[in-house]
Amino acid sequence: MKVILEFAQSVHASELSFKADHVVEDGGRYFVLGKQLLPLVQKGFFYAGTYLGKAKDGKFFPSFNLLALLAESGGRSVVLNRKAAWLFICGRDILFAGIAALRGSAKKGDNVLVLNEFGDCLGFGRAVEDLQSKAEAKEIAVKNVSDIGDFLRRER
Repeated sequence: MKVILEFAQSVHASELSFKADHVVEDGGRYFVLGKQLLPLVQKGFFYAGTYLGKAKDGKFFPSFNLLALLAESGGRSVVLNRKAAWLFICGRDILFAGIAALRGSAKKGDNVLVLNEFGDCLGFGRAVEDLQSKAEAKEIAVKNVSDIGDFLRRER
């Protein structure tokens, strides 16, 4: 659970919408389970509840389920215009011109959640510059770390 809390803090998510004692770890993979499912799960299970992500070699790789939960709790995020959202899903980095709104402050190197204009979480990235700065529109603001289009790109 510690790795999940550390990631949540890295995007300044105020609170998690699930209880820590409902989180189960198995082989570095983390799941949140409902009260009824908790007593039924044994070690070595394949999948149960909601997948939150995995820890490997000291790094945590959040699932899109967790990213969506963090976005709902008010984590630090950028809201993209329609064109920038499409480009982000295609694996591109975010330019300052594509940012429609900024929720919270982000300095260089901070993790930020990436949302579309409807509030849907598209993934997360790392700020390349202070996002509050008045940088040129064509400069990269956020480096793409993980986006929802990754699954489709792997299908090639």
